Amino acid sequence: MEPLQIPVPGERTSQTIRRFRDEGGPVVPIELPGKVNAWMVTSYESVNEVLINDGTLFSKNHLNCPALHDGTIPPDWPLRQLVQGDHLLTKDGDDHRRLRGLINRAFTPARVASMGPRIQQITDGLLDGLAGEGEVVDLVRHFSEPLPIAVICELFGVPEEERYQLREWTNVLLFHTASPEEAAGAAQAMLGYLAAFIERKRAEPGDDLTSGLIQAQEDDGDRLSDNEMLWILWLVLIAGHETTVHLIANSVIALCAHPSQVPATDDQDSWAKVVEEALRSRNSVLNVMFRYPLQDVQVAGTKIPAGEPIVVALDGADTDPVRYGPDATLFDASREPDVHVGFGRGPHFCLGAPLARLEMRIALSSLFGRYPGLRVAVDEISYTPSLITEGPVALPVVLGPRSRPAG
Repeated sequence: MEPLQIPVPGERTSQTIRRFRDEGGPVVPIELPGKVNAWMVTSYESVNEVLINDGTLFSKNHLNCPALHDGTIPPDWPLRQLVQGDHLLTKDGDDHRRLRGLINRAFTPARVASMGPRIQQITDGLLDGLAGEGEVVDLVRHFSEPLPIAVICELFGVPEEERYQLREWTNVLLFHTASPEEAAGAAQAMLGYLAAFIERKRAEPGDDLTSGLIQAQEDDGDRLSDNEMLWILWLVLIAGHETTVHLIANSVIALCAHPSQVPATDDQDSWAKVVEEALRSRNSVLNVMFRYPLQDVQVAGTKIPAGEPIVVALDGADTDPVRYGPDATLFDASREPDVHVGFGRGPHFCLGAPLARLEMRIALSSLFGRYPGLRVAVDEISYTPSLITEGPVALPVVLGPRSRPAG
């Protein structure tokens, strides 16, 4: 079978993944931009087969991928920083557990729960700033984007005036339309900024998690290196906002298309179900890159040679009709609960899952509580050109009648 090229012009990445699964099967050879050959696991069965064998049959360490080091993959391939950076997404075993344990201090259940009032305050402030009834506003620019950026940057002490620069660098690093020169420039600029930011925090610590990591670096017997500190911030600042930006917007689109599924503002149990269904059927994270077999393996009956990169299509798994039935792609918050892989599975399960769920519940319940008549104002929506995440570039909505928050 000839490799299937991705992205496909005129087709959203999520649509391409689902078509590959339905027409090509649970494991397909693909060609990524830059003529990079890989495999894609597309079904619930094949995705789980890879994820549950993380660290045993499969590695995330790029040293186990010869193509990244023998010239097969171009040196200036724009996605290299994502798959070769010295961060959690490229670690296995003890090294991964050590770094994950340090970052996990930021996302303990108690710490996340304590952030609820502040997230609500930021949310209410953004909603207060939206235009009045009947106005058309871009919900991405004015709500779904600034909320997660504010939350994660405030948590790690990034000054307000510097936050959108991080957003711009993130877009370049994740968009497959970026040229090698643009990607290299954004990568260098962001790492340079973070190195200087750490030194500023070292000189003037504050009540934030960057200062806490610096203190841990100085106090812990298992000392963080300066390079590890740099890449921890790189990962949490990108992943801590990018995925939630799109997930909020994707959920708004789904709820506007299915207004009967909008719960009452204070029905938090029902909003939790909305969030889980959004994570399953409208997730912003489409693919995870890469896993590398440590030996020749059979995945869903297909042989994948050792060291060849595998793209894990979370979206394909969570909309697989074999698992979820013929209406698997439909948004239905009344669906019987089932285990989804929206946050991954196994040792690399998303550390920020509790925070993302909290932000989603607060954002969606507050938005539709304030604007119960909210509706999408356009027939066609443009989506981000990324192989990894997906959400609307802009989301023009008519706000509708406005309700004031209680109290």
